Amino acid sequence: MSGNTLDTEQDDLYEHYKFVASEGQEPLRVDKFLMNFIENATRNKIQQAIKAGNVLVNDTVVKANHKIKPNNVVRVVLAHPPHENLLVAEDIPLDIIYEDDDLIVVNKPAGMVVHPGHGNYSGTLVNGLIYHVENLPTNSNERPGLVHRIDKDTSGLLVVAKTEVAMTHLANQFFDRTTERKYLALAWGNIEEEEGTITGHIGRSFKNRLQMDVFLDGEYGKHAVTHYKVVERFSYVTLVECKLETGRTHQIRAHFKHIGHTLFNDERYGGERILKGTTFTKYKQFVDNCFKILPRQALHAKTLGFEHPTTKKWMQFDSEIPEDIQLCLEKWRNYTVHQKE
Repeated sequence: MSGNTLDTEQDDLYEHYKFVASEGQEPLRVDKFLMNFIENATRNKIQQAIKAGNVLVNDTVVKANHKIKPNNVVRVVLAHPPHENLLVAEDIPLDIIYEDDDLIVVNKPAGMVVHPGHGNYSGTLVNGLIYHVENLPTNSNERPGLVHRIDKDTSGLLVVAKTEVAMTHLANQFFDRTTERKYLALAWGNIEEEEGTITGHIGRSFKNRLQMDVFLDGEYGKHAVTHYKVVERFSYVTLVECKLETGRTHQIRAHFKHIGHTLFNDERYGGERILKGTTFTKYKQFVDNCFKILPRQALHAKTLGFEHPTTKKWMQFDSEIPEDIQLCLEKWRNYTVHQKE
């Protein structure tokens, strides 16, 4: 099966996309096809683009019910809101763990997007940062202060650069893999080994562009390594500490799905279904209650360490496990104890 390929470029008013349907593409309405491939774009937004004649298949304007077939070339132009490229400073409360003249360490809550993008133009961490700090340096992607990021529904620690020198120094540390990043994750299934390492190139999925896949032969994607050790077992799920050697998009989420232990309630990777356990109605109700308490993937960036760009001293930060994950873990502890009685 050949892959879907994506080119994205941005100008002042529009985002341009190009997709090539894979060899194994089954007939699928073009609006549904695009919903699988354009992150944060609503169906209404896609249908508006179709009505405006901004969706072409093999260079021909199509309607929403047009069926995509293998090797079709799909081009899309989506209009930005007028203020898209004007980053607006917003007075958003930030949980600042540490700050000095060079950098800020922030504990990001789940649900907050790190930087503006399609479908998320305000309320992001960057909007709050530029309100808090004037003249943040921008990286190559024009994202003020950022040297790394975490997913919207992942909570935890981020370091933000306040000067050009700090940005360069910190970015090099992430590139050279000299930072320390530890995450806590709750994964489906009883992971057999007490500790282990997951290695496999990570690249965008050929079947769903919103997912990342693991490619063992190394011909596609980027080298990725995740070390893990078991912290606590709850019969049908396992709490693990993950230490990142590399920092790829969705690395922990993709790696754990690859080894058969998708993260708990990770909707994008299928973890919002009951993947391990019994068929009892009471168990299903219990898991549903856990999902309500923790309405996101069970992943928290708990520990962050790096060399300070000016003092050259090692800085190490640790964060509390957020309440939604804590409450979910308590429910699993109680469930496991009652199972043993």
